[in-house]
Amino acid sequence: MSRILSAVAWPYANGPRHIGHVAGFGVPSDVFSRYMRLAGNDVLMVSGTDEHGTPILVQAEGEGVSPQELADRYNRVIVEDLTQLGLSYDLFTRTTTGNHYAVAQAMFKAVHANGYMLSETTRGAISPSTGRTLPDRYIEGTCPICGYDGARGDQCDNCGNQLDAIDLKNPVSRINGETPKFVETEHFFLDLPALVQPLTDWLGSRQGWRPNVMNFSKNLLVDVRPRAMTRDIDWGIPVPLEGWEDNPAKRLYVWFDAVIGYLSASIEWARRSGDPDAWRQWWNDPSALSYYFMGKDNITFHSQIWPGELIAANGRGARGGSLSEFGDLQLPTEVVSSEFLTMESAKFSSSRGHVIYVRDMLSRYQPDALRYFIAVAGPETSDADFTWSEFKRRNNDELVAGWGNLVNRTASLLHKNVGEIPALGELADVDRAALAASEAAFTTVGGHIRTQRQRAAISETMRVIGDANKYLADTAPWKLKNEDPQRMRTVLAVAAQLVSDANTMMSPFLPHSAQKVHEALGGTGVLAPMPQMNEVADLDLADRHYPVIQGDYTSVAGWGRTDLVAGTAVPAPSPIFQKLDDEMVEAELERMADE
Repeated sequence: MSRILSAVAWPYANGPRHIGHVAGFGVPSDVFSRYMRLAGNDVLMVSGTDEHGTPILVQAEGEGVSPQELADRYNRVIVEDLTQLGLSYDLFTRTTTGNHYAVAQAMFKAVHANGYMLSETTRGAISPSTGRTLPDRYIEGTCPICGYDGARGDQCDNCGNQLDAIDLKNPVSRINGETPKFVETEHFFLDLPALVQPLTDWLGSRQGWRPNVMNFSKNLLVDVRPRAMTRDIDWGIPVPLEGWEDNPAKRLYVWFDAVIGYLSASIEWARRSGDPDAWRQWWNDPSALSYYFMGKDNITFHSQIWPGELIAANGRGARGGSLSEFGDLQLPTEVVSSEFLTMESAKFSSSRGHVIYVRDMLSRYQPDALRYFIAVAGPETSDADFTWSEFKRRNNDELVAGWGNLVNRTASLLHKNVGEIPALGELADVDRAALAASEAAFTTVGGHIRTQRQRAAISETMRVIGDANKYLADTAPWKLKNEDPQRMRTVLAVAAQLVSDANTMMSPFLPHSAQKVHEALGGTGVLAPMPQMNEVADLDLADRHYPVIQGDYTSVAGWGRTDLVAGTAVPAPSPIFQKLDDEMVEAELERMADE
């Protein structure tokens, strides 16, 4: 058994999340975590809503509410949606908790005490018309490095380079289009040049990463400069140093505190579990493994900024230092980044109505239909396109006609002809071959999931399902009821075992339907534990409550064959998946056009 930290990107709480978001961070992390639990590992899956930074501040001002009120609203929406999707978090929390503030400030002080936070006077942008600070993320212009028109003041999404707003060519405010004015301001910078060697050594020791992630990460270390970790903004975590903490216009950079959320969420989980130090088993033990899941636009913060913060807190950069109060914090085992999902050949855009939010999707379609599409056709290593016609085809031709058909045919034959799981009689060669091939597939499918090849894993599982359907067609048990009833019982026993095997392999991908398949074969108890949304009190702030996602996932079976028990009653089956009609594609396209 290994301890596995499944660290999932924090969705930003300025609106509901769309299906492109959960294709990047949500479903892949849940598939991996569910598989790892089945394989006997002790998994800690954590995340929460990211609630600081400029976008929330600007949107709240526009709506006439406080940033906290806006964050509260969308935190609840996101928690509801991710729970319904079945993402099995041990704790999904938020960055506006007292616990997170304390952990983020302690990390800042540790990095600063070790000498890796440099105070520098730089030039920041203000709005000429209002005199207010204009955060660099809200300035756009032409990248001075690659010439991309649309680079932000903190980073160019085209070439991935860190930028300063003052370096942009033709900079303009994204808020009102005016040209910003630059004035002197003091900030703390993470001394990345003093951390570049241990970062290089760490990346050089990583194996099995997706090539696009590794190449991008290594390129980040080619020309490294200190990066600002504070901002001129009044919404966020105060800078915990004398002369700074009472300054109402200086806060920690949202990306400094957001990645610390993985640690603070683990600590909050431990505190809520009754063992406040339990988190250390995943963070201080060198044998523990940690996997970070996100979309490709967040690689920089997970393969450079967060490991840099960890190295600095451990005192292992060029300036030396001592361990922080958090002990020897382990660096990521792997940064698992997906590419982008587009929709009907265009980028998702809430402002233009070219979007489908998770809750709207789940209000009309089964959660596992969406999870299946993401798993089998999502943006694993290259951009992928979601189209309604392809969603319908995958659902009807693969889920309904393939997997659902196998389950319902087998359960129906068992219910009508035997009424229970029959005992295996004398096996023919075709039976032994089918059972052996199915059992061997656990190794193949599990290996694919373990190495972040989920599309290959679910494709292999669908191949196993296809072979099981062929076995039923070739043995034709419906023809044997009168001429050889014992042979019919053996064939149905084999078919039931093949369905059970396939269901275990499919359960990380499709946990909702996995439970239904389990029950269709007469199974009792919980096969695929589901998350729960719970209201909790803040551990440190009086009279404050918020929703979290939690769950007890200890009841999972093992990854491998579970022999069915002869004599188990098999009920009359009902369809597992819903077939989509021909009109749904046109209806969805019309809905998009009207929004």
